[in-house]
Amino acid sequence: MKKFAIAALVSVVAVPAFAQTVTLWGRFNTTVESVKTGSADRVVKVNSNSSRLGFKGMEDLGGGLKAAFQLEHGFDSDTGNSNAGTQFWGRASNVSLIGNFGEVRLGRWIPGSYFATVDYVSMHNHDTGTSADALASEGTMFNPRSNKVGYFTPKLGNFSAEFDIHAGEGVDARAYDLSVNYDNGPVHYGFGYSKQGTQKQYAIRGLYQLGAFTFGGYYQRETEDTFKANPDRDIGRVSVMYTTGPSEFHVNVGGTKAGGSFGAYGGKQYTFGYNYNLSKRTKVYGYYTAVDRTAPNSVGDSSSLAAGLRHNF
Repeated sequence: MKKFAIAALVSVVAVPAFAQTVTLWGRFNTTVESVKTGSADRVVKVNSNSSRLGFKGMEDLGGGLKAAFQLEHGFDSDTGNSNAGTQFWGRASNVSLIGNFGEVRLGRWIPGSYFATVDYVSMHNHDTGTSADALASEGTMFNPRSNKVGYFTPKLGNFSAEFDIHAGEGVDARAYDLSVNYDNGPVHYGFGYSKQGTQKQYAIRGLYQLGAFTFGGYYQRETEDTFKANPDRDIGRVSVMYTTGPSEFHVNVGGTKAGGSFGAYGGKQYTFGYNYNLSKRTKVYGYYTAVDRTAPNSVGDSSSLAAGLRHNF
């Protein structure tokens, strides 16, 4: 990360000299993969795995009060194109006030219920690329990110929580998102709930660290989805990581019943991965992942054998 202190500039223009820092940060995460989708022939692809570029800053206003902002752009590292459509700051664009009361945030960001549950147990590649969770409710991952007001509690013992409201603005339905996290030594729990119109989901997550092993899992219930044919669905996933030196070995298995945003048939997903950490910022990795939808709905079946490089800055 590169940090630029601008307090000196503030003093030059005779503005009250509150300290402010701005951080430039990002991630390149790129894989070379052999991919098969449905009945199509297997092809070799170079894929981006949620590569991003961001700016964040904070100003100390005094009296325990701080102002902060975040801008985060998603791009395809294999082509250089934006992956957020017309939204350049598609991953995040928000401003907040922070104090002893917690944080009040306005703008755009990814729902907290996703990070508290689905993303938390995808340890092998942070729920990105072809090995991302293909079964979880879309209400978790894509519950409206824009036009939001959010409140983040301060740390309350081992608990923290986030509550967000999306203003429909007469365009779509108002949406709500709630997440709660509990962290106490090797034990980590999470809960997430989101609702927009008739679509709702809730999920619980657990993760336990035992020496070189880390065990994680979540259960999710999706109800009254926009797709009415089979509105209710259960999703589950378990993951295990074993670390030795710079090496990580990963197994990740998920399954779902028919219904909801996944469609009229259920399915399973398997991922086996290996990461080698060259430093705290850089790793090389490989994985095999496969999505197997229950017959006769095999159109969405896919598998990928991948090798990748991830670098944070």
